Amino acid sequence: MERRSFVRGAGIAGVLAAGIAPAVHAQANIRWRLASSFPKSLDTIFGAADTFAKAVGDMTGGKFQITVAAPGEIVPAFGVDDAVRNRTVEMCHTAPYYFVGKNEAFAFGTAVPFGLNSRQINGWMVEGNGEKLMREFYAQFNIINFIGGNTGAQMGGFWRKEIKSLDDLKGQKMRIGGFGGRIMERIGAVPQMIPGGEIYQALEKGTIDAAEWVGPYDDEKLGLSKVAPNYAYPGFWEGGAGLEFWVNSAAYNELSAENKAIIENAAVHAATVMQARYDARNPAALKKLVASGTKLFRFPKDVMDAAFKASQDVYADIGGKNPAFKKIHDDYMTFRRDANLWFRFSEATFDDFMQTQRL
Repeated sequence: MERRSFVRGAGIAGVLAAGIAPAVHAQANIRWRLASSFPKSLDTIFGAADTFAKAVGDMTGGKFQITVAAPGEIVPAFGVDDAVRNRTVEMCHTAPYYFVGKNEAFAFGTAVPFGLNSRQINGWMVEGNGEKLMREFYAQFNIINFIGGNTGAQMGGFWRKEIKSLDDLKGQKMRIGGFGGRIMERIGAVPQMIPGGEIYQALEKGTIDAAEWVGPYDDEKLGLSKVAPNYAYPGFWEGGAGLEFWVNSAAYNELSAENKAIIENAAVHAATVMQARYDARNPAALKKLVASGTKLFRFPKDVMDAAFKASQDVYADIGGKNPAFKKIHDDYMTFRRDANLWFRFSEATFDDFMQTQRL
């Protein structure tokens, strides 16, 4: 079922009102396991899986139960892809760009540097060609994807020292995921891939010099400012980082049409709640960080310019070798061009005015 055809007119209340829940008796007592890539301590991003599982249970009167597992309980944080592919678990909640080492096209499921913001990603996925293209790509991995949330534009991480120029970036070991690591490497940094639950220890021990995660609410929980007090912005590699629910294709195809619709609607509900939590909780968390001594700094122009150029070079290099990446990239960037044209006259001008006012 295509998201655009069903979700437009029906939220969770709509599914219940339409009588879908009573119709699932033919598939009573379904039990699935969901493996998350995120630690339980992060109630926003890990919590999206709990929100999803609860919605499925509520809409089926408890007849479809999904148990959520944190990293390490069934599989490691970065092992969820194979777990879904091989049906070790029926589904997972993850950031697809964790798996760019297998194929760079995974990045478009989350974010690419200087890509779409969160609203634009939803537009591309739901109304553009995003869902179609990504499902076509994921099919080879026995995966069917559903929207799983968005963090919004992210911060640029905690640094032991402030980055005042491109030269300051040289040799800095930074925890950064997905495509962002490739771009940072091109401009002099040394990227490291570390699961969320292990970032603090690596930064504290000096294994790394900087670490990015999401934004103030999650970052404050991780305690990163205690060992690296300089907080950068913007996280240009994640202008709107999307998460996804992945379902094993065979498990999904065994479901009734009603349960498939419930899975889809529960995913949209969980995605909406997740981003709302970030948008509501980040402001207070940022104030708390600054009050405790965290120093904000903006990446200097030479870093931003170098990173933007590097991103274009990386896309061109990969596109010449990876047909799946090029096919998705070309459509994504066409959407980005037109979306930014519109946002320049609407969102950007309104936001620019409002953010200069004394409120």
